[in-house]
Amino acid sequence: MPVPRILVFGGSIRTGSFSAQLAGLATKELALLDAEVTLISLADYPLPIYDGDLEAQKGVPENAKKLRALMNAHRGIYIATPEYNASVPPLLKNTLDWVSRSGAGGEDPYKRCIFAIGATSNGRFGGMRALLALRYILEAGLHALVIPEQVALSHVGQAFDESGNLKDEAVAKLLRASLNRLIAVCQAEI
Repeated sequence: MPVPRILVFGGSIRTGSFSAQLAGLATKELALLDAEVTLISLADYPLPIYDGDLEAQKGVPENAKKLRALMNAHRGIYIATPEYNASVPPLLKNTLDWVSRSGAGGEDPYKRCIFAIGATSNGRFGGMRALLALRYILEAGLHALVIPEQVALSHVGQAFDESGNLKDEAVAKLLRASLNRLIAVCQAEI
């Protein structure tokens, strides 16, 4: 079986971000499953707030083009998002929007990559509303294939141990199942 390349990132760049912790753990688990993994931070790809007039005047920002190329260099993408007001954070939405605009002649990563998603929240629903919003954006808005398996970390401030692993083994199994499925679908599509 070919080794799939998987891109991983969190939807928050806040210091100590729980979604960045989930992205880091997903990266570690994917590597243990023999995937070729690339972990990035959206802090390394700053973008202005999407504005059609700005795009018309200055074109698509270079960082959006770089992200699109990076996404296209991978077969799978894992996104860990925090929940902001029952949805995804503006940073993540803005990034997804700019990447969707940066396609002049290149492949559309939303139509060629396989996506898996996870969410973090200090609330009891574990980011489920953010997962619903992100899935809707990816599937309905961008026509992406998002696998059904997902993980939602509730009370995330207590979810990780000192080594960065999940304390709850049942949730850890859900994460591994999601990542195994992502790899399997990527391998089937290579």
